[in-house]
Formats: sequence, C-alpha cells, structure tokens
Amino acid sequence: MLTEKKIIVGVSGGIAAYKTPMLVRSLVKLGADVRILMTQDAARFVTPLTLAVVSGHEVLTDIFPHSSADSDLNWTQHITLGDWADLFVLAPATANTLAKLAHGFSNDMLSATALSLRPDKLKWLFPSMDEEMYRNAATQANLDVLRSRGYEIFTPDVGFLASGLHGIGRMPEPEHIAKLISERLTQKKILDGLNILITAGPTREKIDAVRFISNYSSGKMGFALAEVAARLGASVTLVTGKVHLDTPAGVTRVNVDSAKEMFEATMKHVAQANVIIAAAAVADYTPKEYSPVKIKKSDDAFSLPLVKTTDILKEIGSHHKSGKLLVGFALENDNELANAREKLTRKNLDLIVLNSMNNAGAGFETDTNAVTLLTPDGHAEAVATAPKSVIAEKILHCISELFATRLK
Repeated sequence: MLTEKKIIVGVSGGIAAYKTPMLVRSLVKLGADVRILMTQDAARFVTPLTLAVVSGHEVLTDIFPHSSADSDLNWTQHITLGDWADLFVLAPATANTLAKLAHGFSNDMLSATALSLRPDKLKWLFPSMDEEMYRNAATQANLDVLRSRGYEIFTPDVGFLASGLHGIGRMPEPEHIAKLISERLTQKKILDGLNILITAGPTREKIDAVRFISNYSSGKMGFALAEVAARLGASVTLVTGKVHLDTPAGVTRVNVDSAKEMFEATMKHVAQANVIIAAAAVADYTPKEYSPVKIKKSDDAFSLPLVKTTDILKEIGSHHKSGKLLVGFALENDNELANAREKLTRKNLDLIVLNSMNNAGAGFETDTNAVTLLTPDGHAEAVATAPKSVIAEKILHCISELFATRLK
C-alpha cells in the first residue's frame, strides 16, 4: 500500500496520455495522494477534468493563477509541490518535454515544478514517442543529461506505435508502472546499519605530463550500487576514479586518480566497512617511471616498461577481511564461469559478479548490464539485461541475504 505517499504525476502531450488516468486511478487505490501536472498539449489527448476526477485534486497547467482571488495561494505552488512530493513521475514523457527539462526551461507548471525538485527526490521518466524520435541523437543526449542529474529513465516498450509502425517507444502499461512505484516507495531498508565501501570507475596511470594509461570504464555500475545502497539504508563511501557522474544522494565520495591512490583511499576506509564492493576497473600495470615533461616523438620505436599495481581486492581478502563481506567483479570473454570462479577463490571473495563481454547490453559505457552472481558454495544466478540500477538492486539483495546468513 502507498498510504501517506505523495506522488506528482506529470503528463505531456503524447498519445500515451490516454493511459495516465488508469495509472492515477491505480495509485489512488493503493492509498497514494496524487497531484497532476499537465502541459497544454497533454490536454489535447486527455481532459484535465478526467484526471481531476480520478485524482481528487485540481489539475495544474499554468504557473500563474487565472484570477486574483487565489493568487496569494497559487503562484508558488511549483516550489511547494517540489518540496511536498516523495516521487515525481512523468508518464508519458515526450521528446519536447524531455528537451525542456534537460535544458532548464520552466514556462509551465510541470517544467517549473521539475526544476524545483530537491536533489534527494525520486524523479522517474517514461519516454513515449515514435522509434525514430526516441533513437534520435538529440533525444538520447537529453536523456543522458537528465540521467546525470538524478532522473531514472525507463526504457520504452516495443510494440505498435501511433504511426502504425512497430518498434520501441510505447509507454509501459499503467499497472506495470504502478507496481514499480509501489515496490520502490514501500521498499524496506534492508541494509540499514551497514557501512558499505564501494570502488568505481577507471584509474589513470600517468606516462608523462600529458599522457596516461586507462580503460573504458564509465563508473556507472559502481555509482548505481552506491545510489541503491544508500536508498536501502546503508552508510556508503564511494571511492571513484575520474568519471562524469554526479554523487548519489547520501553518499560520501572520495575522488582518486591512479591505482595507487585508489589503494590508499580504500585502505583508509576499509576498517569501518562491513561490506566492500570492488566495482572499479583498476589498472593491473603502471609505468615504471613517470616523466614530468612531455616525452617527444622520435624516429625510434618507443618502449614503455610497466610494473604491477597492488591488487586491492586480493590485499583485503588476504589481510583485512575479518568479519567483512567482500564482493568483486570479473569481466570475461572466454571460459567465463571458470575464470570467475577461480578469481572468487583466489581472492577469498564472498560473491563475484560476472560481467560477460558476450552479452548484448553489457560492458563498458552502457546504461544496462547483464551479470551472473556466483558464490563459493557453487550457486550461480543469472540476471538478464536490465538497467544498471536494477542490476544493483539484485546484487545488494544478494549481499543482504549473505550478510543475514552469516549472522545466524
């Protein structure tokens, strides 16, 4: 039930707006207090009266009141609503409204309220449009911007579209969205009281003043783990290499550059941690010598001697694990299960997350992942391709179960 939960439902002008009254009705039946914000174009597809009836509240479209009689009450509603809500959900989210949100426009009640939401508020977007509009580089760039600012983006369904074509772009069914909302807003704090240390992102190993060795890691998986862990009640410290991601709400962030710096920062915080999740892509080797000036190109072949970096995960598993739960990642593209299990044993881990390079939607610089969770008892659980936030939830629920078993 969603009793005492406060939800803003935004409606923008797409054909899928006809589904929104059923979404609102489902949320109200679950006990939620729902307020509706519409764009002028949305009212072409579904009337404000319909949504007012199913929500039990006046539907708002304009920032400014229509009469002077209620001007003292209404002109700051975009601020008060932004503070009031537990969740802001935009369904459907059209390409036009996504562009407005990404670029900070605030010329109606919906966009102004979205701009007024505090960083710790849940913000969900359900894009709905024709496939070519959805896949357009401008739309994808706007989604990337919004994702970096804390919005959760839900991939549209595949099916027949308003154009008559078949493809991606359909808004999920109202019952499915209501179920997702109910699960999130009633989620138990299963990690309450735990201190979780997470490493994320790539490291940079300097060659000279302008060059370095690195990898393609974006840090998205580690940041998703940090965000979800904090939401589930954990106290989270995130040690991260150079990435272009905002710090999740409630997370303590420690920025590092090299593998050596990541090792030092991790060891500084490891004693206080109950759980260590090593999601970073740490360089295995670093240049033997660093040149403080740029190395000039010559006609000769260039050789760069490398030395091993400290294996952070192995160091913790060998010397600092007492009472702690240790989780690692394995990125493989051959003999995947065998290699992952060998790493699980060699580094004394309690759980290893196998990333397969052969799975579509998995790997570096993606918003989705597909993994297999392996434990020392031989258990293996495959998790199909899903947004990294969903994968993070699966991993953290597994960690919660492992921790609970250890305490029995």
